[in-house]
Amino acid sequence: MPTDLAALRTLEERLRFLASNIIHHANHVRDSADGLKVGGHQASSASMAAIMAALYFDALGPNDRVAVKPHAGPVLHAIHYLLGGQDRATLENFRGFGGAQSYPSRTKDRIPVDFSTGSVGLGVAITLFASLVQDWLSARCALPDDQRGRFVALMGDAELDEGNIYEALIEGHKHDVRNLWWIVDYNRQSLDATSADRMFERFDDIFRTCGWRVVELRHGKKLAAALAEHPALKDWLEALPNADHSAMLYQGGAAWRARIDKDLGDTARPFLANVDDDRLAALMSDLGGHCLESLTEAFSAAQDDIPTVFIAWTVKGYGLPFAGHKDNHAGLMNPTQFAAYRDSLGIAEGSEWEPLAGLGDNARAGTQALIEATRVRREKEPRNFTAWTVPVLPTPTGEEQSTQAAFGRILLDLAKSGDGLADRILTTSPDVTVSTNLGAFVNNRGLFHRRGIKDVFAEAKIPSAQKWAAKDAGQHVELGIAESNLFLMLAAAGLSGDLFGHRLVPIGTLYDPFIARGLDSLNYGCYQDARFLLVATPSGLTLGPEGGAHQSINPPLIALGQPGLRHYEPAFADELALFMREAFRLIDDPAGESTYLRLSTRSVAQESRTSDDWQADALQGGYWLREPGPGAEAAIVAMGAVMPEALAAFDALKDDVPGLGLLSVTSPNLLHRGWSAAQAAEWRGERQPSHAATLLSRLSPTARLVTLCDAAPASLSWLGSVLGHRAAPLGVDRFGQTGNLPDLYGEYRLDGEAITEAMAGLLIG
Repeated sequence: MPTDLAALRTLEERLRFLASNIIHHANHVRDSADGLKVGGHQASSASMAAIMAALYFDALGPNDRVAVKPHAGPVLHAIHYLLGGQDRATLENFRGFGGAQSYPSRTKDRIPVDFSTGSVGLGVAITLFASLVQDWLSARCALPDDQRGRFVALMGDAELDEGNIYEALIEGHKHDVRNLWWIVDYNRQSLDATSADRMFERFDDIFRTCGWRVVELRHGKKLAAALAEHPALKDWLEALPNADHSAMLYQGGAAWRARIDKDLGDTARPFLANVDDDRLAALMSDLGGHCLESLTEAFSAAQDDIPTVFIAWTVKGYGLPFAGHKDNHAGLMNPTQFAAYRDSLGIAEGSEWEPLAGLGDNARAGTQALIEATRVRREKEPRNFTAWTVPVLPTPTGEEQSTQAAFGRILLDLAKSGDGLADRILTTSPDVTVSTNLGAFVNNRGLFHRRGIKDVFAEAKIPSAQKWAAKDAGQHVELGIAESNLFLMLAAAGLSGDLFGHRLVPIGTLYDPFIARGLDSLNYGCYQDARFLLVATPSGLTLGPEGGAHQSINPPLIALGQPGLRHYEPAFADELALFMREAFRLIDDPAGESTYLRLSTRSVAQESRTSDDWQADALQGGYWLREPGPGAEAAIVAMGAVMPEALAAFDALKDDVPGLGLLSVTSPNLLHRGWSAAQAAEWRGERQPSHAATLLSRLSPTARLVTLCDAAPASLSWLGSVLGHRAAPLGVDRFGQTGNLPDLYGEYRLDGEAITEAMAGLLIG
């Protein structure tokens, strides 16, 4: 049926008002407990009102997913307020504790939010990877056609300065992505200034090169008709600098008239003679991003699966007193301005929160009908968990193994086992698949590409260990060298249960030091509680010949401060098998989280176990690899790849240090988390011993600790504060260099001699 444009226009006006009211109430009506400005983005919301009205009340289907630009969050809340899924109390507490969030949040907002946004550009890029995950599921017959949807990203034009968008765009071209709409709110203003002139033409070129359809919505229907009659005016307007355009939009009709007359003279006077200043101002602000007829036609014409970018010209602050002003980004209407704006819409004072206040019967009926007809979700759906069974993962055999090699063998055994969990695994890596030991899994389960890619080397019978034919049933997504894309792919796959009703086991591998390159995207994935397994390998100074640029120092500290991410650093293969199984369980646990494994290429002698008693403690963050004697006065505390040095030092010192113990820390992240929780409980008058305190209570209160890790010493040195033990921290606190392990460990004090010296210094002191 044809769209009721009059009702849609009423809805657009109401969304703009409600979004403005949400922000106004927070800043000018609600009591302030601290006197700080609450803020909000009335101008950025106003420029998006028509676009979002056309989407949510006309174009979107029930399976479509949208990433809303951060500063248009109030418009999204206003939409769901009209739909009945948001309540007034939450909106009155906008940016307050427990209220509607500053930026759309999957986990914190009560309304349906498909993708959290806030960190600029990431909400745009994740839609591309979500589309890729949808194709992966469809190829495996896990997602029927009637459950497929389109992925829509709403962005400000300044977000196109973010490099992660272009990294994703290039990756999407490689994988032939589809079912994407990216809609640019091209208001030509950033936070600080007016955008550079003519950049939208460069955006055209970039997107078209990557196979996208580009739709420019520059002029609304009325302005386009006027310009068609006056070609010289059209040429002049389209050459007008962005700053001039914004300034005249703010100044109004008289400014437009004076400038047109000055620049075009007699050529434009017939046009100017037929419009007064008010009509001229309205005509020049009739841009494509505010013309509902243009928007609905454009969206209707793009119903195929070709990825499409819409460049929608808008006015920042459209319909508000500061429309077009270059300083309006964080601008707020004062109470007088807001009252005038409210009155202009016929809304009585005190009726600001009534959804359709001030509308006559006819307008109200049409608007209500359009609200009822929307096909988008009205309520937030519960998270989807499948309660899968995680098999026991056998430990690879071998007296000496590296954790990296053991990871590859465990994953291959799982792939060959036929267990149903293996079919849920989606692996991905930024061009380091082979060097992170994913190769065997990929050979067994195949590369994914929707259209398939032949393995030319195999067809030519050229021997190769890697079978790189791609097919739509493959389970590995090979990415280019862009760590941000890896984490966005993991985030999208880690939301598959919520987005598509099919929870996956996403596993991503990369070199440990380069976590930092994608840290913003990793944080973004954790913030919306995406679930995945991150395998970072090789790691540390132990990488040896690779040199300082490849030798990680601080990733354990990153894990200590990253919510929603559990870090394990196994020393032995059986620990790794245990932690991988736990990681798979946590993906499907409502109270779970993602897991980060820090692995090593160093082959070490494996422990001979007599029981499984160590496992429960290891899962909590640490266990006694060598039990301390009663009231022991010293212990070595070690983690990961340097465990052989710790064991050697233990053997050398145990006769001279009575009761000496060796504590294996498997997760400083979990130990610290438990210790912090125990302290908070104690302040509340509750007794809740932490695992770290329980482990260290085996020692004398005056005991000494030597902590050792192939990472920043601070990763473990804090353990001395748990029960007040004096500690000597050993680790890496400067950039490494190339060399063999004896040389490097000696230089950076990670060897047995350094442990012995540190222990002697503690005991003598």
